Amino acid sequence: MLAIGSDHGGFELKEHIKKHLEENGIEYKDYGTYSEESVDYPDCAEPVCLAVLNGEAERGILICGTGIGISVSANKFDGIRAALCSDVYSATMAKEHNDANIICLGGRVTGRELAFMIVDSWYNADFLGGRHARRIEKIHALEK
Repeated sequence: MLAIGSDHGGFELKEHIKKHLEENGIEYKDYGTYSEESVDYPDCAEPVCLAVLNGEAERGILICGTGIGISVSANKFDGIRAALCSDVYSATMAKEHNDANIICLGGRVTGRELAFMIVDSWYNADFLGGRHARRIEKIHALEK
């Protein structure tokens, strides 16, 4: 299952992505926000990150206006590897090389169809392990 969340700047794109996930038979849980009323992106990142960390969700998608603030917030959680993705190649590499367990998107800067392709490429990619696993371990060491 995927966890998905956004602030007000990502709300509209989040709603489109939810429909896309449903159309593709991908289970998700929406952690809010539930309107375009102004909210703070760190507050929106937290429940999605905690869901991933506690095993409630396998991975997560976070969206704010640019994707920057919510990705910075998500990466404050030990064990979260959030990647801001604005193209398909980066989304695939985020999973294959960085084992990104959350992707972040910018609702005000990423078109709907491109967002669908980004989500699909990340969701369908697999972590390659090998030399990349060694690098992930070094990232974990930095968290300590």
